[in-house]
Amino acid sequence: MKRILLQLDTDPIPSSFDRVVAIDAGAEEVLAYGGVTPDNVESLVHGAIFTRGPKELANTAIFIGGSDVQAAEKVFAKVSQTFFGPMRVSVMLDPSGSSTTAAAAVRLASKHIALKENDALVLGGTGPVGQRTAQILASQGTRVRVASRTAQRAESTAALIRGRVEGATVTPCEWSDDGLAAAVDSIEMLFAAGAAGVSFLTADEWQSVETLKVAIDLNAVPPVGLEGIAPTDQAVDHNGIAVYGALGVGGFKMKLHRAAIEKLFTANNLVLDTDAIYALSGNL
Repeated sequence: MKRILLQLDTDPIPSSFDRVVAIDAGAEEVLAYGGVTPDNVESLVHGAIFTRGPKELANTAIFIGGSDVQAAEKVFAKVSQTFFGPMRVSVMLDPSGSSTTAAAAVRLASKHIALKENDALVLGGTGPVGQRTAQILASQGTRVRVASRTAQRAESTAALIRGRVEGATVTPCEWSDDGLAAAVDSIEMLFAAGAAGVSFLTADEWQSVETLKVAIDLNAVPPVGLEGIAPTDQAVDHNGIAVYGALGVGGFKMKLHRAAIEKLFTANNLVLDTDAIYALSGNL
């Protein structure tokens, strides 16, 4: 029986990237649908769960993607509500590659420093990847600072993460010239997860943080988010700071993405969200 993946994308045109990765990961058929919303997804889910018997449903899975993370989360919620009893298939939620990218970045950082009870700053922390990076860090006991250009957005994201992660220590930071010194003070980890082409810190600014042990820039589009980090850097030592560029993280992200797709077909009741994807990264 063929392994079939339903690729449900909230964008009008389904992502070719996600489809290629799915095929490389062993999905024998990828049925890609664009423009998926909570209002039209139910029939697609029914098509997935009513065409095979309960013992065969591990051969069908659903991947939810798209560039709008909140829209994808709403589709994910509707898909979950549509399942009942044994009539369900495994589901992966990874809009814009946000969960796999964040999980890969945090896992790589953990190879150089303990996450628990250390301090991290996430630049671009209100975006899809930044938010998930902060969430994963908080779940591992890291004291997290979420930086945004507006205090309101930073506080909103910090509150959201505190609501999702019990006992999380998440502090909002307004990213500005005046707030720079306070934001980077005494941090051990630095993640730049801003939009393409957004530069946050000069090389002198981040390298002068005496406590810094790991710096990860997830932007490959010039100019990079952290000056002096090349996209291809992978565990490169910069005066005692382990640094990674976007492509340096990307290799592990792709490995994780493929592993997650493969795992979907091992059972019919798996939910691969941000936390589950990070847990899976520990096995790679």
